[in-house]
Amino acid sequence: MKDLDDATKEQVPSSHLPSEETAGIGALDEDPNYERRLVRKLDLHIIPLVMALYLFSFLDRVNIGSARLYNLEEDLGLNGNQFQLSVSILFVTYLAFEIPGNLVLKKFTPRFFISAIALAWGIVSMCTGFVQSFGGLIACRLILGAVEASLFPGLTIYLTTFYTKNEIALRIGYLFVSAALAGACGGLLAFAIGYMEGLQGMNGWRWILIIEGLPTIILGVISFFYLADDPETANYLTPEERIYAIHRLSRDVSATRSSRQFHWADVRACFTDWRCYAFAVGQFGVDTMLYGFSTFLPTIIKSIHSWSNAEVQALTIPCYAVGAITYLIIARISDAHGRRAPYIIIFAIISCIGYALLLAPVSPGVRYFACFLVALGLYVAVGLPLAWLPNNSPRYGKRTAATGMQLTMGNASGVMIPFMYDNSPRFVKGQAVSLAMVAMGAVVYGILWYEYDRINKRRDRGEEDWKAEGKADLDVREMGDDSPRYRYTT
Repeated sequence: MKDLDDATKEQVPSSHLPSEETAGIGALDEDPNYERRLVRKLDLHIIPLVMALYLFSFLDRVNIGSARLYNLEEDLGLNGNQFQLSVSILFVTYLAFEIPGNLVLKKFTPRFFISAIALAWGIVSMCTGFVQSFGGLIACRLILGAVEASLFPGLTIYLTTFYTKNEIALRIGYLFVSAALAGACGGLLAFAIGYMEGLQGMNGWRWILIIEGLPTIILGVISFFYLADDPETANYLTPEERIYAIHRLSRDVSATRSSRQFHWADVRACFTDWRCYAFAVGQFGVDTMLYGFSTFLPTIIKSIHSWSNAEVQALTIPCYAVGAITYLIIARISDAHGRRAPYIIIFAIISCIGYALLLAPVSPGVRYFACFLVALGLYVAVGLPLAWLPNNSPRYGKRTAATGMQLTMGNASGVMIPFMYDNSPRFVKGQAVSLAMVAMGAVVYGILWYEYDRINKRRDRGEEDWKAEGKADLDVREMGDDSPRYRYTT
């Protein structure tokens, strides 16, 4: 084969590769195990690190819920709704920095950008354990939101540069498994660290925040030396594997070299497409459940029965485990079938049933079972839309802007939901709002399913072929999802 640098200059669709490279790729395409081995190699080098990054990101965001059980409010003299404010204030800066961070990811390179923000939020998280006042807590939460904002959208876009559209749901699923593990590990760690109560004259909540921030600093350093920016620069791949890794991404009908680059015209296309706004609204609905359930699950379980703090932390773990395992199974099925909407809607309905039971005057056992129902649907309803939108945005600029907007709007629910969980019995307001928002999300995703299916059928009947008249093949491919040859994932 030619030198990699020469080969990659001319390709993304394989039809534009030099003939000797095309021949080599054709031979590899005939080997059914070659691509499988390549994907396993990518998984081995990418997934553990991105999972660890998101696990500690999510843990550092929601561990304040566990810290509350260990005298945080008493130490800092919080009263009224000051605790809820300290939870929600993080999302103010989180929202402000989410889209800008996504747009500069390629400019600063994923390796540098992701490692820098990981190092920063690890330091801030540790510092939160030393605050002495409500003002100090608010300041740390604001900074934490700013530095964490770009991580999840950045990791989502990062994964799309290595994996095909029929592989991405499972890989994004691993991030949500990390969120579930963060909830489970957070409970375990808080339970263990709680025994450090009084050590060095500090209450347990301080040790929870300090100790859980340390691994993130280490991960930030590791990321700088270990992450590859894209398949072309992945030094763990052979030159042949790098070329094939790019080739397999080019199978999409709208994949071109230009489509992988950042163009402001593609960004503008995002903000003129109503479906991108619909995804954002739907994400707001389901993320209400994500942040309410993840942050307040210990408090919800404690309200069910007079369990001790240690028992409460232990009882959160099975809920998260059920959610994580369910998502992995459904994400694999969703990728295999190339379908998203049916699974999102079905599992959103399951979560709604869970919230209805939490609102009902039922026994403690049934209410605890309801927590499992909410967890069962949570990660599917929240995670699959984050794979569905990139699936239907083949051009990099539109994909990054749309994903940033989707996550920004979704995370805005994190500002609202803490104030919904007041101190009323059974948290009626919080559970009712969550039920309504998840139901709204299911309706929005149903509308998107109908719209994408309608367009696919129009294109199958040839009703949009006029868009390609007089255009060269490459020009039609450059049209992205507007191309009459493009078929949306439903």
